[in-house]
Amino acid sequence: MAPRSERIFVAGLAAAALTLSPALAASGGADVPFETASVRFEQNATDGDVEVVFEIKGGDEGLTKLVVVAPDGRTIADFTAPDASTLGIRQFEIESPEPRDVATLKAAYPEGAYTFSGATVSGEALRGTARLSHALPATVSSLRPGDEDEVSAEDPRISWAPRDDVAAWIVEIEQDELGVNLTATLPGSATSFVVPDGFLRPGTGYDLGIGAVAAGGNISYVEISFTTTDKE
Repeated sequence: MAPRSERIFVAGLAAAALTLSPALAASGGADVPFETASVRFEQNATDGDVEVVFEIKGGDEGLTKLVVVAPDGRTIADFTAPDASTLGIRQFEIESPEPRDVATLKAAYPEGAYTFSGATVSGEALRGTARLSHALPATVSSLRPGDEDEVSAEDPRISWAPRDDVAAWIVEIEQDELGVNLTATLPGSATSFVVPDGFLRPGTGYDLGIGAVAAGGNISYVEISFTTTDKE
């Protein structure tokens, strides 16, 4: 869907197996879990592409080392901040390319447990594990407004059919020319969202994305465009 934040794009997969860096090996003591260490499949059903997204957050300190390893032992990412005076990097969001050949992506990122290893600027070792599934949730249905519909800026309600197999819904609205965007995460029981008063301008086109989030974190997006009517 729309840009959420600047991301690091993975150009390919390294073939090396996981080895601990000197910073990790010298840290000693018990390993500490990452604040966040996750991996998911994310589908844009409208564009027909799929990507893998990793999210990693170390904690209060920045990381000087981060290694992510696939279930088959290949190193997916290997980051080093060689100068601790930069305070390291605290949070990562790493995306794969978005091929339309889903089989290629599945082969590159197999299902199973991905391991995360890191070291903070103070030398503390961090560890984490997250499982990737290739199963994607079904997309939203009975979405209103529909693609290319006209809606009133004064009654901006978005609705969809109820589902009992969705953990959460993500609603994203963008208007690139105005430089505005809105993202909301709703519980899986939700069937509608009312756009905040004053966000939509009359006579303006907007992009809308609805993401169905499975219990394991995988997401299926649908994108449409709608236009608000002019004031009378």
